Amino acid sequence: MGRRLTGVRLPTSQAGIGVGLGFVAYTLWGLFPLYFHLLSDVSPVEVVANRVVWSLVFLVILTSITRTWAKTLSAARSRRTVGRLALAAGLLAVNWGVYVWAVATDQVIEASLGYFINPLVSVGLGVVVLRERLRSGQWAAVAIAGLAVIVLTVSYGRPPWISLILAFTFGTYGLIKKQVGVGSVESLTIETATLAPLALAIMAWFAVTNDSAMTSGGFSTDLLLILLGPVTALPLLAFGGAANRIPLSTLGLLQYLTPVFQFLLGVFVFGEAMSPTRWIGFLLVWISLVVMTVDGLRHSRNRADALEVIEPD
Repeated sequence: MGRRLTGVRLPTSQAGIGVGLGFVAYTLWGLFPLYFHLLSDVSPVEVVANRVVWSLVFLVILTSITRTWAKTLSAARSRRTVGRLALAAGLLAVNWGVYVWAVATDQVIEASLGYFINPLVSVGLGVVVLRERLRSGQWAAVAIAGLAVIVLTVSYGRPPWISLILAFTFGTYGLIKKQVGVGSVESLTIETATLAPLALAIMAWFAVTNDSAMTSGGFSTDLLLILLGPVTALPLLAFGGAANRIPLSTLGLLQYLTPVFQFLLGVFVFGEAMSPTRWIGFLLVWISLVVMTVDGLRHSRNRADALEVIEPD
């Protein structure tokens, strides 16, 4: 006879905390359109510049309070790491800029589509960059998603560029971060530090040309811009706490909260139009995600069963 070992399980309380933190992170990201809509009169370029600078300020304060400078400085000593994180920072800046512009121009629904298809883009990047092999369920999901993009292209009269740019920049950003393997706070600190000189130059240019929202937008605008620091960092910290407490499969399911909230805000709060063809396109995307999620859960279950070890008495 033998005793079956299925690995170490986290205490139920820790798992519950992890789910709660994941829900907080993805909900906050999903509600971002409400915040950025308040800054719709500010140039997206200036918004992104302020987001970079105030995020760095917040992260410096946080790192000082938690006394984790050693980890950040250790990562910053590697030129290879800094180079990769600088590339990731560039992708993140493009992602932020397109997203802020999409909210300011009442295209929240198309922005939400980008985060719906992001998991599918990540799968595609795994095939192209990491030479991963797709299972039949993943191939089906990608095929359905491709059909959805065609349908949405017909609906919009153009490819859904906002969605595609958001999905590919964030998907590639995630791939680089995974390869670098640096903690979320440390990596974001380095990323914002590499962008800070350009961001400060942009803010200075807006100030010199008298177009700066910080000097002419009033106290409320100034406060909203400064709070971009904690608004950016807090969901990331919650996400990091969740990732350390719950399985990736659970975290993967929670990630759909973000585009769902964004989609609902676009339809019911901002009143953006959804034609029948557009509904069909989104329905195909959702079907694709269901197929991929079911396939992923089945694969994880089979893999867990295969890894079970029989320990002799």
